[in-house]
Amino acid sequence: MSDKVYNVLFLCTHNSARSVIGECIVNRLGGGKFRGFSAGSSPRGEINPYALDLLRNQNYDVSSLRSKSWDEFAQPGAPEMDFVFTVCDSAAEEVCPIWPGQPMTAHWGLADPSEAEGAEAEKRYAFAEAHRMLYQRIGIFVNLPLASLDKLALQKRIDDIGTPASVPGQVA
Repeated sequence: MSDKVYNVLFLCTHNSARSVIGECIVNRLGGGKFRGFSAGSSPRGEINPYALDLLRNQNYDVSSLRSKSWDEFAQPGAPEMDFVFTVCDSAAEEVCPIWPGQPMTAHWGLADPSEAEGAEAEKRYAFAEAHRMLYQRIGIFVNLPLASLDKLALQKRIDDIGTPASVPGQVA
């Protein structure tokens, strides 16, 4: 059994909600085998209060969370990523930096919960839904038999995870 710890970077334009939620989930579900990070192309500079509330209420460690630029992870000395997942459509359309180590990439797009309108409960529901969908996808991802899949098979599997029809309970 390999002792390798896989570094996983979640990207979203503002790095204030979805990518941060993904970082927390992979750190929890990864069982020490995966280390999560998050960043954005145009970081907002703060984590969305609804995202922080949801993560705190679910007992995630939020002490080191901060909204940061993806440029930090393209610099010399940055952790080398094994996987990079975009979780918003606008970040997926942007030209990403060159990531050291040539990580595998996939797009796992989700609706932006920070754009939810309506009453307080509706806004909180949007964040809970983003968490639920990411939790399902990341749960599948961290349980893939990485050591037994060749690169092409692994790429197909991580691409499929981002396709709502391939994950039970997800709706496009």
